[in-house]
Amino acid sequence: MGALYEKKTVEEVCARRKKWEETTLKDTVCRAPERRKSFITCSSKPIERLYAPDDLGDFDYLKKLNFPGEYPYTRGVHPTMYRGQFWTMREFSGFGTAEDTNARFKYLLSHGETGLSTAFHLPTLYGYDSDHEFSRGEIGKCGVAIDSLKDMEILFSGIPLDNVTTSMTINAPAGILLAMYIAVAMQEKVSPKVISGTIQNDILKEYMAQKSYIYPPKPSMRIITDIMGYCAREVPRWNTISISGYHIREAGSTALQELAFTLADGIEYVKAGVEAGLDVDAFAPRLSFFFNAHNDLFEELAKYRAARRIWATVMRERFKARNPRSWWLRFHTQTAGCSLTAQQPENNIVRVTIQALAAVLGGTQSLHTNSMDEAWALPSEKAVRIALRTQQIIAQESGVTNTIDPVGGSFFIEQLTNEMEEGAYRYFDKIDKLGGVIPAIEKGFFQQEIANAAYRYQKEIESKDRIIVGVNDYKMEKDEVKIPLLKVEKRVETTQIRRLGSTRKNRDNKKVKALLAGLKAAAEGQDNLMPHFLHCAQAYATIGEICDVLRSVWGEYEEPPIF
Repeated sequence: MGALYEKKTVEEVCARRKKWEETTLKDTVCRAPERRKSFITCSSKPIERLYAPDDLGDFDYLKKLNFPGEYPYTRGVHPTMYRGQFWTMREFSGFGTAEDTNARFKYLLSHGETGLSTAFHLPTLYGYDSDHEFSRGEIGKCGVAIDSLKDMEILFSGIPLDNVTTSMTINAPAGILLAMYIAVAMQEKVSPKVISGTIQNDILKEYMAQKSYIYPPKPSMRIITDIMGYCAREVPRWNTISISGYHIREAGSTALQELAFTLADGIEYVKAGVEAGLDVDAFAPRLSFFFNAHNDLFEELAKYRAARRIWATVMRERFKARNPRSWWLRFHTQTAGCSLTAQQPENNIVRVTIQALAAVLGGTQSLHTNSMDEAWALPSEKAVRIALRTQQIIAQESGVTNTIDPVGGSFFIEQLTNEMEEGAYRYFDKIDKLGGVIPAIEKGFFQQEIANAAYRYQKEIESKDRIIVGVNDYKMEKDEVKIPLLKVEKRVETTQIRRLGSTRKNRDNKKVKALLAGLKAAAEGQDNLMPHFLHCAQAYATIGEICDVLRSVWGEYEEPPIF
């Protein structure tokens, strides 16, 4: 099939457009000038006044769009999309002790949440136990405290692991937390073959943006390929990596940078899996992605659509994947935490609604909506319920789920999508010239690109070229926070440290010592590390103890200074 519009039609549209600009438009603008000289997206990309068929040129419907569930999946990976099933509705949960978060899980499930999403406190993210000196003052503050299998048993007590999917936001120690989850399932007589969920496990973006890395890149990538190989055999329904642009965007990147850097990371993981001897079709179907949903509705839509098209092409053409499931870009979305304001926090409900709508119109498979109070604290019950209701209202009342890809064919959307795709490939070329993702990280390329974008965005706010309602315009003389805020009580630290001490006292420490020695030998050699993580977890070895063994073998990564 050729162009969607015949050449003659495009030429006629172009001629009439010029006439419209010289007559109707010119007369109107003379009488009533436009609000500003230029209009830009959230990423500072200029937006034209109007888009029409001549902007798309020789746009080929079957090549660029095709039908839902068919290559290149621009219109969605599932043939019926939300007419068949809604996206998985998640709310990011995790604070205090395992008991606290377990109660929040059950609260959300009772209100209609369809998948769990777990945040861990900083000590767990960095592989330290709660009684480590680095953990003081941080226990349970920005996520749930997990030190050993004992905590995981409590965290998922009463949760049917064979009927619910669980997402865990964890990176450097991701294999250890997955091992604990598998161990809990086995205790509950649930086979690892049937549990499903996702570990973030995206270490490359940690070096770029979020910085919760532990080990140098090479051994970190080895852990990831070990997880991919192990899960392909033993936990086939588990998403082994959630390749994440979310934190890249939260660090200040543009939408295009988020798209390009995320997919570049994905390509690097596939390369690593193939180089480790894995069949691409054995592990690629369980790769998933995690994107941000920011304020610019149309820019976000274009980003998701371009991501599907690029990934399908790369997997089929570059990596020669044969299974169509390997071509799918399945993704989770979280609304933009960096867009939330402490001023007039109720305004955040509106921001999150727009962002969630972008994710749904963009065809997400899973969605977390932020709570209005997150610029102040972890979500309260009331705030998180409103965030969940936002998803449910979009799903059940808005009408946007009644047809597949309702924005498809918009001249504006399709042109933005094309520009996103072209821009991403330009970034891929730059990264390749630097030697690949890891050399580019070591040269500070990604970090500098993100920093420059963040600086430009902030300058636009300060100059009022970009209006943030309640922050640099429409301000109130006195912003009063009248919403309830969640506070993590001091008892959490005492409770957690006491439980950790009891666990160490009551376990078989001789067995733990032997298993940790076995893990060290495996890390020094070539054995897959996942069985060792599982055995250590089942013996109640702690996060800190396991990570310390790996630190003793590989050391810790220190980011080079960037000027």
